[in-house]
Amino acid sequence: MSGDLPGPRLTTERLLLRRWNEADRAPFAAINADPRVMEHFPAVLDAAASDALIERIEQGFELHGFGLWAVELRGTGEFIGFVGLSRPGFTAHFTSPEHPAVEVGWRLAADSWGNGYASEAAFAALAFGFDTLGLLEIVSFTATGNLRSRRVMERIGMTRDPADDFAHPALAASDRLSAHVLYRVARPVPGGGA
Repeated sequence: MSGDLPGPRLTTERLLLRRWNEADRAPFAAINADPRVMEHFPAVLDAAASDALIERIEQGFELHGFGLWAVELRGTGEFIGFVGLSRPGFTAHFTSPEHPAVEVGWRLAADSWGNGYASEAAFAALAFGFDTLGLLEIVSFTATGNLRSRRVMERIGMTRDPADDFAHPALAASDRLSAHVLYRVARPVPGGGA
C-alpha cells in the first residue's frame, strides 16, 4: 500500500480525506486499541486486526470507488482516524442484496474529539455520496447508548424514526450493544425544498 493510490480525495477547510498508506497503520492501531474509542464496539482491536480492517477498507475502495477515507489534519498532516462511506456487511430491514445501503461512518482518535472534525468530514462524505455517486439516501447506525455519534448524525442533518431501530444481527440479543438506532438522510432536492 502506498500513499499514491488512485481514487477520490476530499478536502475541507481543516481536513484531507484520502486513501490509506503504510504510515497510517501504527496510529490507527493505537486508535483501535483505545477503550474510549471502542466503547461502543464489541472489543478493542489488536494490531493485526487493525491492519486487516485497513485491508478491507482498501478493498472497498477498489470494489465500489468509495470507502472510509483516512483523515489527516491539513495544517500538520497528522492522521486522526477515518470518515467515509461503506456498505454494511449484514442484511437488515433497511438493506438487502437487491437494495444495498450506503452508510456514513467515522472513527477518530479520542484526543481529536470535540473539534467538529467528524461532522466536517462527514458533510464532505455525504456531498460526495449524493453529488458524485448519485445516491438517493445515506444511512448511519450505532449502538443506542453511543450519544456522541448520535449527536454527529443529528448535526449533519440525519433523522431517526424509532420504528427503524433494530437489533444488530451480528450480536447476540443479550449483548449490551445489540440495540441499534438507525439514522437516514435523503439526497437534497435540487432548488431547495424537502
